[in-house]
Amino acid sequence: MAETGASPLPSSSPAHTPLARAEQFIWLTARVLEQRRFAHHFLEGSADAVETALAAYRNADEGYGHALEPDLRGPVSQPLHTGHALRVLDSIGRCGGQRVERVCRYLTSVSTPDGALPAVHPSQRGYPAAPFVPIVDDPPSDLLATGPVVGLLHRNQVWHAWLFRATDFCWQAVESLEKSHPYEIHAAVAFLESVPDRPRARAAADRLGRLVREHRLAALDPERPHDFPVSAGYAPGEHHYPHDFARTPESLARAWFTDEEMSRSLDFLAGEQAEDGGWPIRWRQWAPSTAMESRPIVTIEALRTLRAYGRPIG
Repeated sequence: MAETGASPLPSSSPAHTPLARAEQFIWLTARVLEQRRFAHHFLEGSADAVETALAAYRNADEGYGHALEPDLRGPVSQPLHTGHALRVLDSIGRCGGQRVERVCRYLTSVSTPDGALPAVHPSQRGYPAAPFVPIVDDPPSDLLATGPVVGLLHRNQVWHAWLFRATDFCWQAVESLEKSHPYEIHAAVAFLESVPDRPRARAAADRLGRLVREHRLAALDPERPHDFPVSAGYAPGEHHYPHDFARTPESLARAWFTDEEMSRSLDFLAGEQAEDGGWPIRWRQWAPSTAMESRPIVTIEALRTLRAYGRPIG
């Protein structure tokens, strides 16, 4: 047999552990990218293999497309796809250099007049997209798309002209939030985690934490989800829990929750692993393929969160 460089890596975990069950789920259902990511994060697989798999989603304009973010289909580059790619690169220590400088040129080309990113560029029109993702001809700047990208670039000490106005937009958007929803809060936290002005970031995070608790945006008791409202436009039961806001103990959002609240949240996350070894998605499912492609992504993040908090996974 010809050498392909893609032979599966054996797991040393006993068959009953969360990690071993998830591994079987990944090999059975995941795209090549998520297989490579799982191998890198949990089976000592190479970062090169992840980067090679990710390159298949890159376009000539240096943005990313091809349904990298499963809820946007079609080949065209999009800010949400490109933000997803940067998260993958960051997770393997490769978010820098000329590759990311070229990505910044793409970000500049699709930015709004105030220098930030739209959630969806109009080039998506004509390709399938989730019904909850609006496609308009002149989309506004969006914190959900811009915040995580700006945060990742600062985290990796990438300096590019695009960052200056985009950072100013994020500060203005975060500090003016009076009402919000969980995904927007996640984006704000992703920005605040790495922006250089740390005292200002901590102050903004403290204010957001009060907003999250006052508006009950986090389901603090997983056994009583109906005590916490689901945000407008979200799927029935699409609650967000403390671990969704604070993916690691070092997160600025960790201070928003008591030890008891976080422990209950992590217990709930561990218990969500399904019989097939994967974790479920909570957002609205609109096509079978998008749900199938999203579950391995969610599964990898669930395992990484549990491991970050010292929970046994295998």
